[in-house]
Amino acid sequence: MIEEGQRAPALGVTTTDGASVDLAAPGKKIVLYFYPKDDTSGCTKEAQDFTALADEFAAAGAKVIGVSRDSEKSHEKFIGKYELKVPLATDDGAISEAFGTWVEKSMYGRKYMGMERATFLIGADGTVIRAWRKVKVPGHAAAVLEAVREP
Repeated sequence: MIEEGQRAPALGVTTTDGASVDLAAPGKKIVLYFYPKDDTSGCTKEAQDFTALADEFAAAGAKVIGVSRDSEKSHEKFIGKYELKVPLATDDGAISEAFGTWVEKSMYGRKYMGMERATFLIGADGTVIRAWRKVKVPGHAAAVLEAVREP
């Protein structure tokens, strides 16, 4: 599990916009947010909130990337349906395992493995500056933007 102050793992992330990012040395701030599933209510709201602030994140020198285990085809459909401005990345399990976001969940007494809603702010040098776990969607994107703007 990655904690604040640690180096991000040396993993490459390829996004729906064709970019490839080395998390250990991204060269600019990266907001990596993990979400459970494309086109579900909470995940859609979170993606829309990050999209609404996409220009402000870019102006502050940060790239926002959403990560789930959905397929690239699912991501493309999700982006098109909601006109998202935030690129998404498909996780084969390596990224969520490294960040500790693939966790045991429980619904109606049934236990299963799933993606924890979490966000990591990674510095240009690959150091994790901030980590938000068990994220609640309302106001989250704005709080992350505030952290990005901090010196």
